[in-house]
Amino acid sequence: MRRIFALFITLSIIMVSCKKDTNTFELKGEAIGFADGTEILVYTFENKQPKVIDTITIQKEKFSATYPKKEGVDLNFLRIDGVNGTIIYFPENADLKAKIYKDSINASRVTGGAQNDAYSKFASEIASFTAKRQQMMEDFKQARQQNNSEMIAKLQADNMAIVEDETKFKKKFLEENNNTLFAVMLISEMVSRNEISPSEASEFVQNLSPKIASSEITTDLKENLAKMQKADVGSMAPAFSAPTPSGKTLSLKDAMGKYTIIDFWASWCKPCRMENPNVVNVYNKYHDKGLNIISVSLDKAEAKDKWLKAIEDDKMDWYHVSNLQFWQDPIAQMYSVRSIPATFLLDENGMIIDKNLRGPALEQKIASLLGE
Repeated sequence: MRRIFALFITLSIIMVSCKKDTNTFELKGEAIGFADGTEILVYTFENKQPKVIDTITIQKEKFSATYPKKEGVDLNFLRIDGVNGTIIYFPENADLKAKIYKDSINASRVTGGAQNDAYSKFASEIASFTAKRQQMMEDFKQARQQNNSEMIAKLQADNMAIVEDETKFKKKFLEENNNTLFAVMLISEMVSRNEISPSEASEFVQNLSPKIASSEITTDLKENLAKMQKADVGSMAPAFSAPTPSGKTLSLKDAMGKYTIIDFWASWCKPCRMENPNVVNVYNKYHDKGLNIISVSLDKAEAKDKWLKAIEDDKMDWYHVSNLQFWQDPIAQMYSVRSIPATFLLDENGMIIDKNLRGPALEQKIASLLGE
């Protein structure tokens, strides 16, 4: 009897010692192409600043580490010694698996848990849209060199279709994944890239799950959206003045027409340059009927010559201003511009009546206002 009891105790101890620690989760994976001893730095955010919380060493193209579970929602990311780029993941108290490629950090993923799996699927789909746009950019460059106006027009229309499809995909993701921290990041990115308005962004924020809605990143986003709505459709366009190419000061008021487009762009911005022929066409067609344009360049001070040359090369024969302060431009900040091209359409009273119209959508809108 004593032997049986002793055996029971021994088996119990073994079972307890072998039982997985439910207070931790594991991050392990493959690191394909990396030499033994290569270090992976694990980052989190503390007081909105990235902070290294661990260093993992790769051995035989594999790595692993264990971390304590905790409440709340977090964003972490990995950086690998000697390689540019980061791999984001969400430590959601589930075991995680990573697959990291030395020759393709952008294709590297961390899976495990609902948030990481949702993000992984999203990133793969976005990669396909990116590939299409890159090919289209090459085709557009070739069409411009050949002065093929018919091909340029087709590529512009095709580009608009891809942009619309990508935006629809992102909105569907937000609707179906409102319980993920990445949804908040995506809302912020979309509004900064003018894919959705601040008002639309606020609606998506309102539909976030309570846990995600209470996170610090969501609180920051709400504050930013409140600022953005000051330059949203239905608001009066904030007044501004800035230097022209000749060095004189020009105000928005002085550039106003019956309808006015404020166009944020830069000579280094490829999508802007791709859109410029369409804007030129619309201006030439409707300027005599009351359309004015004032372009605000986000070029740098040392690139003033490139700014002036781009105006000439793209035949942008309208008002131009720039503080030559890149993304620190005070006008861009006033209008909460975080990506370009960005446009604001004003009526004769200075009211913003539409935003970020491109391609056929821009001409259709102006035609509805000034067409015969």
